[in-house]
Amino acid sequence: MKKRALISVYDKSNVTELAAALTEMNWELVSTGGTAAYLREAGFAVTSVESLTGFPECLDGRIKTLHPAVHAGLLARRTEKSHRDALEKLDIGMIDLVAVNLYPFFQKLNQTPPLTQDELIEFIDIGGPAMLRSAAKNFNDVIALCDPEDYHTVIQSLRQNSGLDIEFKKRLAGKVFNLTSAYDASVSQFLLSSGKTEFPPYYNLSLKRAAPLRYGENPQQKAALYLRTDERGAMAKIEQLGGKALSYNNYRDIDLAWKAVCSFGMPDGGFAALGADDAARLLNFKDNATLKACVAVKHNTPCGAALGENVLEAFEKTYLCDTVSIFGGVVAFNSTLDAETAQKLNSIFLEVVIAPAYKEEAVEILQKKQNLCVILAAFPPSERQECVSIDGGLLVQETNKTLLEKWDVVTKTRVDPADIPDMLFGLRLVNSVKSNAVVLVKDGAAIGIGGGQTSRINSAEQALQKAGMRGNSATPRVLASDAFFPFPDVVEAAAKGGVKAIIQSGGSNKDALSIEACDKYGIAMVFTGARYFKH
Repeated sequence: MKKRALISVYDKSNVTELAAALTEMNWELVSTGGTAAYLREAGFAVTSVESLTGFPECLDGRIKTLHPAVHAGLLARRTEKSHRDALEKLDIGMIDLVAVNLYPFFQKLNQTPPLTQDELIEFIDIGGPAMLRSAAKNFNDVIALCDPEDYHTVIQSLRQNSGLDIEFKKRLAGKVFNLTSAYDASVSQFLLSSGKTEFPPYYNLSLKRAAPLRYGENPQQKAALYLRTDERGAMAKIEQLGGKALSYNNYRDIDLAWKAVCSFGMPDGGFAALGADDAARLLNFKDNATLKACVAVKHNTPCGAALGENVLEAFEKTYLCDTVSIFGGVVAFNSTLDAETAQKLNSIFLEVVIAPAYKEEAVEILQKKQNLCVILAAFPPSERQECVSIDGGLLVQETNKTLLEKWDVVTKTRVDPADIPDMLFGLRLVNSVKSNAVVLVKDGAAIGIGGGQTSRINSAEQALQKAGMRGNSATPRVLASDAFFPFPDVVEAAAKGGVKAIIQSGGSNKDALSIEACDKYGIAMVFTGARYFKH
């Protein structure tokens, strides 16, 4: 009996190669609407789906293949006599291969200009996933093709072996369910995003493998990069202008560095391609809004950060925070990178440089270092939730975008107005430093960063030690922290280091001890009422 293939594709890539090979092997081609017209125009004999179903396409194409004559032909088990008898009684022929790819819902989600909700809904494919799932469920008897890249391999196997081995068909079926589950997850995210369901009963991520990575955190670990199928998010749209391929660790550091530097706003006027709603996703930034920012990251924690009148000043102040740790690190800017700063960057060993824009000469200078990854990041962080894997599941939470719940000066010593910008600067940076976090600030620059310690006093001592490496000219004015201060030890250490103002969340049962210590040493302390833990 002549074998039958049903071909219904939105993406026409490689489909004429498939049709030609199947025709040569004496298969009957069945197709729908636009695909049938495309194949006939290419010179192939095609049977319309309507001739199988006896039912015309209707509802503007919403109904074409949702019919027992199609799905019975796909789902019938060839080894079951009762199935064969049922098909014969109903005069339904078997379908032995399905080649289907889906309406491009992924791409349309992020189209510019955006589609209306009604327009977007029309790109939710129903018949395509249904056919693929039927074929994939019956993979013992039916070849399920959802990826045009597989056509050639299937053709070769059919020609050489007169069929596909069961393991190959099983892998093709697995690809179908892999695709349709991501497709459904994308649709689910779109529909739920417009409502109040913040944490639905099932957490679906629709991600597509973007690239294999050389290795993971360590050389013995395999790794790959997956990005959102709707192409949203800053990391989905970065452009590499030079350097070697990005690694697993590079991506983690780039993500943190970009989030950290974006928290200081966009002094060049923001992201021109964004609307007001997108720009508002950045942390609300009002202090020092015209200054340029630079953040250096090493091993997924900031090792320097500063504001400057220009990018060169911002970088030089960032570099001085920790001239040792920045070696082999990632440096991010929130404004256009110029040639003079590029020359300075090239004077030290860095892994990655990130900026929202580059002067042409700056790119040429940075490209002279073959292994330096030069990244153009044209969009701000936009994720509203973040997740961390645990063994057997995920922890999901809202991203932390709260800077201040209150501004409560809890000491007798008042805050010097000149210290307020540095206090807010330190608080923003604390959001990116591992807990317990202590950031020492002077004149719009971090001069000592301590974090990732199990004790707040160890973090404070670490930050003070790094500040001391710069000499007496780097005596800090401000200390910002995410840690509870249940004892006066951090205040006492800060006082010895010359600190004049502390900003922290407050909330310890023993806050009074730290307040008394601040009053003793003439240090102003502000409670914000917000927490910034980053484990």
